[in-house]
Amino acid sequence: MRQANDLKDGDPRIRPLPEERLPADLKEKVYRLEDLGILSSTVPARIWAHRPVQATNWLSLIESFYSESVLTERLRELIRLRIAAITNCEACKLARKSDTVSAEDVACIAAGDERFNRAEHAAMDFAARLAGDHDTITDKTFEQLRTYFSDEQIVEINMFAALMLAGGRMTHAQKAYSGS
Repeated sequence: MRQANDLKDGDPRIRPLPEERLPADLKEKVYRLEDLGILSSTVPARIWAHRPVQATNWLSLIESFYSESVLTERLRELIRLRIAAITNCEACKLARKSDTVSAEDVACIAAGDERFNRAEHAAMDFAARLAGDHDTITDKTFEQLRTYFSDEQIVEINMFAALMLAGGRMTHAQKAYSGS
């Protein structure tokens, strides 16, 4: 069933639900993740709230990468920001999920700068390939990852990068970074 479209230019493409209409469990999760700095805006979650069970599950998955990770906070943030630079998601590029990555790091995120160690380069290279041209991921890419990471860490790098890629593209497509 279609609704009348009274969205203005610059608004999200799907109207976010008002916070007071969020189911209690989803509202609690959104506020908690915002307080923890995992969510930098409630707009995407309020859009996803049109499907509250799926929104809650999506947010739980995101939360698990921050609460139960085998990767360092800095590495997750570098992966997230590398993908954001490629997908050009404004919300993702502007958000900061960790103080371990400086403004100077962000400015050099795509340059292969020597400020990043080899393990960070390997993880960001994988993320860039996944976001930009996944067909360039080869056995050699995984050999390079194995130089620095365990299989457990490599699986998490893959899963986290995929989640950040999907979330960033979805947020960008929905224009969920704008509006109220």
